[in-house]
Amino acid sequence: MDERRNARDGSDVCVIVPTIREYECVRAYVENAREHGFDTSRLHFVLVTEDFCDVAEMRSMLDALDVSGEVFDGSRREEWYAENGVGEYAHVVPAASHAETSFGLLYMWANPAFEYGVFIDDDTLPHDDEDYFGRHMANLAFEGEVTRVRSDENWVNVLYENADEHGLYPRGYPYSAMNETVETDAVEIEGGEVVASQGLWTNVPDLDAVRILMDGDLEGQAQTRTSADDFGEDFVAARGNYLTVCSMNLAFRREVIPAFYQLPMDDNEWEVGRFDDIWSGVFLKRACDVLDKRIYNGWPLCEHNKAARSTFDDLHNEVAGLELNEHLWELVHDAGADAAGYAEAYDAMADRLADGEFDEYRNGEFLVHVGEHMRDWLDCLEALDRTPAVADD
Repeated sequence: MDERRNARDGSDVCVIVPTIREYECVRAYVENAREHGFDTSRLHFVLVTEDFCDVAEMRSMLDALDVSGEVFDGSRREEWYAENGVGEYAHVVPAASHAETSFGLLYMWANPAFEYGVFIDDDTLPHDDEDYFGRHMANLAFEGEVTRVRSDENWVNVLYENADEHGLYPRGYPYSAMNETVETDAVEIEGGEVVASQGLWTNVPDLDAVRILMDGDLEGQAQTRTSADDFGEDFVAARGNYLTVCSMNLAFRREVIPAFYQLPMDDNEWEVGRFDDIWSGVFLKRACDVLDKRIYNGWPLCEHNKAARSTFDDLHNEVAGLELNEHLWELVHDAGADAAGYAEAYDAMADRLADGEFDEYRNGEFLVHVGEHMRDWLDCLEALDRTPAVADD
């Protein structure tokens, strides 16, 4: 079988699910699609897991659901790298990390039939009353008038609409950008301008450990919860304003992959973790601003059922990168201004980090490490472009 083009005929949406526990969530998303009349033959599921997980059961589930898909544990990923001629770049995807979602991006890039990608975390469920995949696809095709949000701190809180009541800021939002003054107006969006659709979340909000502790929760969740009533109009962030991009509920166009690498977290000597999707969102937003593209935010919502765990474990994983997170966006804010495409914009941001000196920051050398991996990411995509499809047996 052709491993580079093995999606079922008609599949143009690659659904990437990093999972070691709750892979059964896929059933709910498939059921939601069928309930709302979304054509499931368009969907190809890629479950990214580990060697110690029950891969056979995951494959059996996909078969029982009668959907196209593959399961990649660590061993199968190594085989895939070799088969596709990119074994020397295997390090760009860290082991046993949520950032393994980057493998799904490589898989998409090697399969040109996929026009769209969707990230789904395994601790989420779709809302029954909404067409989950249909809404994401509609957002990516959106044209017309939408709310535009900006702040005097150059950051938009994606939970801004009811922030006066719940006071929440999402994971990755800089502490120095809090207490911002928010302004909204309307902007006209052209067809093809939206390249990413970020759905938000009910139940457990996506907070960092410091904010969870401040909310009085020691089990890694939050005492304050969100509901559908906390979310009103969909919105985009103004040019020059950044926002947190969480990969638990996110759809995107294939074209953004060069600028959407999920950063190498957890498996590094500085022990920086938990910022893979956040920093990838900073880089994607910068590229979108340069290229006149948009990240669309709001619905479809998902129900986030984060499992209880020690808040202090999350704090340990986050604290090494907290200072860097305050400054990363400033370092790339003017990078790639004349870029003509995502890869060119991303390369400029990679250079800004890889060639920089960041001794003034704790763990500043990690930014150089990130920049070097960003360069390797682009090289890996180029290598995939040069690799011929694997021949049929």
